Amino acid sequence: MDILQLIDRLEELFNDAKAVPFTHNVVVDEDRMLELIDQMRIVIPEEVKKAQQLVAQRDRVMAQAQEEANRTLQLAREKADQMVLKDIVTQDAQRRADQILAQARAEADDIRADADHYVLDTLTQLQEQIDKLGIQVNNGVRMLQEEQMRKAPSAKPSE
Repeated sequence: MDILQLIDRLEELFNDAKAVPFTHNVVVDEDRMLELIDQMRIVIPEEVKKAQQLVAQRDRVMAQAQEEANRTLQLAREKADQMVLKDIVTQDAQRRADQILAQARAEADDIRADADHYVLDTLTQLQEQIDKLGIQVNNGVRMLQEEQMRKAPSAKPSE
């Protein structure tokens, strides 16, 4: 289950709660609330695993880009070496090899930048979701604690 679905269920639980007259408090089904909290505890680590997978994916993309750059560099060097053998085209070969090398480095940098940007955006979104969830859970806990504190004195039998 998605963390956002759990948040929606938490909100539903709150909206379905019965209001306590003359207060801003509500009575929430404890079992449903605790079940939702348990599910959130399970799902949040999954979201973190997804973020870790994204980082691993970024690392793989960067490694592939590095491999491609190395292959391109090797091809450029080989081509340059072949061209050096010919006196007439030596300067052209060097110039072309430099272009290929610069292009390979630029492509590798672009791929790295794109991968970093993608991972940063995804992690930022995940962080925002987790922050929102934390705020909602803290608010729910605080409300329940306040409700329990208010009920505690009234729960004692009168003497």
